[in-house]
Amino acid sequence: MYYRSAVFLTAQMEPRLFDLDFQLLADSVLTIIAVFVLFLALSYLLFNPARKFMQKRQEKIAGELDHAKAAEQEALQLKAQYEEKLAGVESQADEILSAARARAMANEADIVERAREEAARIIARARVEADLEKQKAADEIKCEMIGLAMDAAEKFVRVSMDEKTKNALIDETLAEIGENTWLS
Repeated sequence: MYYRSAVFLTAQMEPRLFDLDFQLLADSVLTIIAVFVLFLALSYLLFNPARKFMQKRQEKIAGELDHAKAAEQEALQLKAQYEEKLAGVESQADEILSAARARAMANEADIVERAREEAARIIARARVEADLEKQKAADEIKCEMIGLAMDAAEKFVRVSMDEKTKNALIDETLAEIGENTWLS
């Protein structure tokens, strides 16, 4: 028996690889329960607010990204509108320049036409005045010729003619001089 009790004592004293006794198991279960309770408490107090904060932050970032995309789309639309307006402005400027050129050409043609009409009126007036001057000169020459003829006839009549001969001589002189002589 002694041998058995020594073996038993020796067996009890031998270090065990896992010293599993009731106290160790109770401490382990209590530690696991405490860690689980601590995890639940921390999860409720720390992790859930952190998750909510992260969720709100993700939503905020997603909202900002959506807002940035919308702003980018709006900017692209505005850019397209401004480019369209710019092209429209260029075409309007071309139209305005074309209209101004057309008006200038029309004004030029109008001025040239009025100048031609004025020149034609001046030429016509000059021709009328030249014809009048020509007629006046012809009339003056005719009157002078008649005066000379009368002086010659008067001298001749004084010398030897009677009234009948005198009238015949004047008619003959006028017939000889005639209208065609004065017009040329």
